[in-house]
Amino acid sequence: MNDIKVSDRIRGADCAVLGYGVSNKPLVEWLMAHGAKSVTVRDRRSEEDMRSSGDADRITAAGATYLTGEGYLDGIKADIIFRSPGIRPDAGGIGEAVARGALLSSEMELFFELCPCEIFAITGSDGKTTTTTVTSLILEEACRRRGGKVYRGGNIGNPLLPELENMTERDICVVELSSFQLMTMRKSPSRAIITNITPNHLNWHVDMDEYIAAKCNVCMHQPISHMVVNAENAITFEIARNSDVPVTYFSSKRSSYEDIVPEYKQGGGTLAVFERDGIIYISDGEQERRVMPTESIKLPGRHNVENYMAAVAICDGYADFSEAEEVARTFGGVPHRLELVDVIGGVKYYNSSIDSSPTRTIAALSAMDKPIIICGGQDKHVPFDTLAVELCKSTKAVVLTGEARGQILDALEKLPLYSEAKLPTYVEPDFKAAVLLASSLAVEGDTVLLSPACTSFDAFKNFAERGEFFKSIVKEIKNKEG
Repeated sequence: MNDIKVSDRIRGADCAVLGYGVSNKPLVEWLMAHGAKSVTVRDRRSEEDMRSSGDADRITAAGATYLTGEGYLDGIKADIIFRSPGIRPDAGGIGEAVARGALLSSEMELFFELCPCEIFAITGSDGKTTTTTVTSLILEEACRRRGGKVYRGGNIGNPLLPELENMTERDICVVELSSFQLMTMRKSPSRAIITNITPNHLNWHVDMDEYIAAKCNVCMHQPISHMVVNAENAITFEIARNSDVPVTYFSSKRSSYEDIVPEYKQGGGTLAVFERDGIIYISDGEQERRVMPTESIKLPGRHNVENYMAAVAICDGYADFSEAEEVARTFGGVPHRLELVDVIGGVKYYNSSIDSSPTRTIAALSAMDKPIIICGGQDKHVPFDTLAVELCKSTKAVVLTGEARGQILDALEKLPLYSEAKLPTYVEPDFKAAVLLASSLAVEGDTVLLSPACTSFDAFKNFAERGEFFKSIVKEIKNKEG
């Protein structure tokens, strides 16, 4: 299967596009423009929703057709199937169609086949978006020097497929990849980062092993030439141990090459990135190169030091450390990630809606001083035990909301160190009411932090919509205060 190029089969093919989301909208138009015999879009939404959103008109304008409703994955007849990332590769009638000879692919897999320039990819359970953004910013000046530019996309930003005709060999693509996208990939980037792997998306993956295997797929194929992994994460450490790909380890806890790199990996191009006495270094075991002081990093939190370590590692040999330090001094962060929304009556309001897992919320708490936190959303079947411990240690009060509010409360109540007297805890199912409640608890000098530890899909289309709604509520609070 690895030697089959989907791009070679498109002309004259009957194509099925499963799901009509952000990445698949330009895909439909691209397929029709590049010789597909037919394209049928299959989407779970109703005919009415497709028409009212304008998607039906866009599909027909491209010369494609569509099929809607609950049975949208039944009876698939196509030469090539392109699934959206959120649809499992074994869902509905996909398996039967593949057994009959259909090729299964995706917009991202097609892009990887056709991209003329190097691809740097970032995956992991936490830190992907910030690390992807920082990596692209560090590479911008380096690309300009060689007459190219940086394209950023994948699981972040705009789809990259429509940009293909503008790309050259002098460019670099920096892509964020989710486990959903990686699950069926048959080509790897030239360089890859795995920031960490912790339990995540277990409401979608059948188990943790499948989730890990999907993440590993980023470095299992050609033309991978270098991988960057977190030395403090047992799973990524093990991935590096079993790989023949040259590796750079990063660690925010250990401060020398010998302490980080296992003896059997030392030498032979293995690198380590670490901090000592407030300075980040990169070392090959013989020579240490100074990267930057950690105080240069504008973004708060120890996790952001790790994000910069990973970004510097993947950019090593392409960009100067001075360029990395300039980014660190000036970059204020991505939207919805520890985003300072406003200060009202001496109370700071932070939007970290992107924190869709317990480990992300724990990282956010490490950058705060006893905030009043708003937690909850859609449960991903991941444990909240460790989060509960951190809530007890690091928050002034907790407001639980959304579908998973009961599970988080259960995790708190199981702890011997927990009591409502020590940690005031409130349960408010409605999101807006939860934000207003958190605001009412705050006094001058406090921080109100939205860091849900869960996905947004119980009440919102995505984390961005949740974050924007939070910001609109904060604006209402300010107007009333004014």
